[in-house]
Amino acid sequence: MIYIAIPAHNEDRVLGVLLWKIRKVMAEFGRDYEIVVFDDASGDSTVEVLARYSGLLPLTVIRSEERLGYSGAVERLLRDIVDRSPYPKRDVVVTLQGDFTENPEDFVPMVKAIEGGVDLVSGVTDSDQEDLPRGLRILRRIAPYVLGSAHSAAPVTDPLSGYRAYRVIVVKKALRELADGGALLTSDGWGANLQLLSRLVPHARRVEESPVRIALRHRERESRFRFMDAFRSLLRVRRTTWTTGAVAG
Repeated sequence: MIYIAIPAHNEDRVLGVLLWKIRKVMAEFGRDYEIVVFDDASGDSTVEVLARYSGLLPLTVIRSEERLGYSGAVERLLRDIVDRSPYPKRDVVVTLQGDFTENPEDFVPMVKAIEGGVDLVSGVTDSDQEDLPRGLRILRRIAPYVLGSAHSAAPVTDPLSGYRAYRVIVVKKALRELADGGALLTSDGWGANLQLLSRLVPHARRVEESPVRIALRHRERESRFRFMDAFRSLLRVRRTTWTTGAVAG
């Protein structure tokens, strides 16, 4: 089973198109799948959009009335999928954004890699992609210098990407080792993506990466990317210990 985990907040203009694109990709891919959407206290028509698709797709919706933010939404999704997966050593979870900036076609090679024995596949984005906003390109270029060893010790070239595929057992083991049911993620934004990678890498026997391309043409709302917020997020997680899977929060 492939679980496609999507955190969403106020994505009513594009979420339906994304879901239909996933349906098309999976029909061609020919694998069993389930889409799990975390509706993070959306105040628009996201609830209505999801309701329209619930009878057309293998779709599960988790809704929070309180805004948890990106890291909280991703953690809730991963915990839910670990709980529902009957075959964690075989099942796969893919995480992607709800704003359709990531192409669902790109996760097909990721899943195939896991079917071939890989445990974790991380998407890698070209920092020089010309159609990316200038601030985003600049921050991606300077991220290795801002993060220092937290970046250089990562097992992939783009540890900030949140577009990844994991064997479910890897996530399950990472959750199991948390003391007293503690949080898996304590950072947010790009920092959360780096932190999640560091938590899961110790439980993955093989790690690979796969190229992905960011496509902003589908986004129909103002970008939530803020240069200084993202910069501060990187500063907060620059001290990383990959051997223990811990990242400073």
